[in-house]
Amino acid sequence: MPPQENPEPSVPDKMQRDMDKKANEQRQADLKRDTEKLVQLSTELKEYVDKTNQNVLSVEVVRKAEEIERLAHNVKTKMRDGR
Repeated sequence: MPPQENPEPSVPDKMQRDMDKKANEQRQADLKRDTEKLVQLSTELKEYVDKTNQNVLSVEVVRKAEEIERLAHNVKTKMRDGR
């Protein structure tokens, strides 16, 4: 007669699933926060660009673009790692 499987998961399995669930919830919260920040930075960048002319490129515009790039990379990495 084959051994009966325990319908209750082992404690370590349950703990691992709980930890995974919490990690996914945190990742989702981080993604939401970061994408909201991306929207804010993109809006600010557009405002700066609208205030400049074709002969002037503000250092602030370059900084905003670099910050957007870093944050977008972080969002992409978190999304890829969360699969």
